[in-house]
Amino acid sequence: MKLFRSLALALSVAVFVLPSHAQELDLIVRGGSLIDGSGAPAVRADIGIKADRIVFVGASKGHTAKRTIDANGLIVTPGFIDPHTHTADDLSSPARSRNDAYLMQGVTTVVTGNDGSSPKNIGDTLAKWTRQGIGTNAALFIGQGTVRSEVIGMTDAKPTPEQIGTMKALVDTAMNEGAIGLSTGLYYAPGSYSSTEEVIELARVAGQHGGLYDTHMRDESSYNIGLLASVKETIRIGEEAHLPVMISHIKALGADVWGQSADVIAIIDAARKRGVDVTASEYPYTASGTSVVAALVPRWAEADGKLVQNLHDPALHEKLIAEMTDNLRRRGGADSLLMTSSKDKSIVGKTLAQIATERKESPVDAAIEISANGDSSVASFNMKESDIEAFMRQPWVMTCSDGSAGHPRKYGTFPRKIHEYVYARHVITIEAAVHSSTQLTAETLRLKDRGLLKPGYFADVLVFDPKTYNERGTYEQPELLATGVRYLSVNGQMAIDNSALTTTLAGRPLSH
Repeated sequence: MKLFRSLALALSVAVFVLPSHAQELDLIVRGGSLIDGSGAPAVRADIGIKADRIVFVGASKGHTAKRTIDANGLIVTPGFIDPHTHTADDLSSPARSRNDAYLMQGVTTVVTGNDGSSPKNIGDTLAKWTRQGIGTNAALFIGQGTVRSEVIGMTDAKPTPEQIGTMKALVDTAMNEGAIGLSTGLYYAPGSYSSTEEVIELARVAGQHGGLYDTHMRDESSYNIGLLASVKETIRIGEEAHLPVMISHIKALGADVWGQSADVIAIIDAARKRGVDVTASEYPYTASGTSVVAALVPRWAEADGKLVQNLHDPALHEKLIAEMTDNLRRRGGADSLLMTSSKDKSIVGKTLAQIATERKESPVDAAIEISANGDSSVASFNMKESDIEAFMRQPWVMTCSDGSAGHPRKYGTFPRKIHEYVYARHVITIEAAVHSSTQLTAETLRLKDRGLLKPGYFADVLVFDPKTYNERGTYEQPELLATGVRYLSVNGQMAIDNSALTTTLAGRPLSH
């Protein structure tokens, strides 16, 4: 074992590249515990940065720099990459474009346009980010739900061949403008109205451009076709459309499917062995973030924009109550749904059970009322730690936040994973946690020269204190910024300096 460790250390040092001559650099990060993103063991080493690139990793003796950071006692890694966020509006807003919630976690690159919902015009959005400036690097998927809505609206109708052709053309345009692939939200309307074959047609276009298929699957529970069948559907889309597939925020949602992580892993491993490029992302929380409508209201009730009408239709009431009652059971009951954001401020911070008690009505009747009056974001406690840990241990599972308003995952996913699952529970190693947040993600998304601490790669560099790196957000106060990031370089510029955010907007839109 000692010999193996010595060999591993020697190999990890051997890949370091030094410039042939000393040069004056912009920044040297000296003396940190360096975890390069590859999964190799941590080593003590220095990093040299000039302009927007890493120029050496190794010993800094003989080199000078405009600035030197002492990283003794700190961990140095590539900036983290989040493949699934809901940050398009944040990045497009001058007031929020710095992307503070992610920078303070050590995230230097985010991907958005997930779950089938994206800006309609990819090129215009990327151009706006360039003009305005953004704090993190950012890439975009084109959303299948967005494309479908644009062509046939919020309907459960089957598209005509002509409409399929129009949707394919929109995906083609988006890919030409820089989208990195196609995303779907087959659990949500209008994506839920799409057949597998319809999705394959659009995914094939993305694949022809070298893009990726990213999906919030049709069912993570037992709502319709079931968890295992949804995994198989995703794999089929990848095989028939000839492109890599990524299952977003992989989970076993609800009591009906708790423990099925082993079956999901077996299905994916078998597909990977036969050559299908399947990966997944995961966030380290037992609660998902959704809405009352998405969690409890059946998709047929949303068709054609008639949600409120259908919720109040006496002819549909019995059917609606029956289906919503079963959906509530799947979610774990009214105590498991915590309201996190709503126009009705009186319900925020309360569970559906508490609201129903206050109103002296059933939880389903309360949910119908909330849905008809503008909906509410919820934290839905529906997962088991054993399934979360089983997925986390897989070499093809990367870290994502699925960050959205009202859930602490937007502010704490990456520090929580390291603090809780590396240091507290010892589920994975620190090297595995970093790899699943850097190189694995960069390679899956085909982001060139990112995800490793390596000469020639972009200088997205994170320096954090393992003693203080942690989330602060809670379900009651989700928007508390994380702690522990001492320094963060985005494309060679300091986004966090001595634990404080700077005014620098050094992020770049990343086109396909």
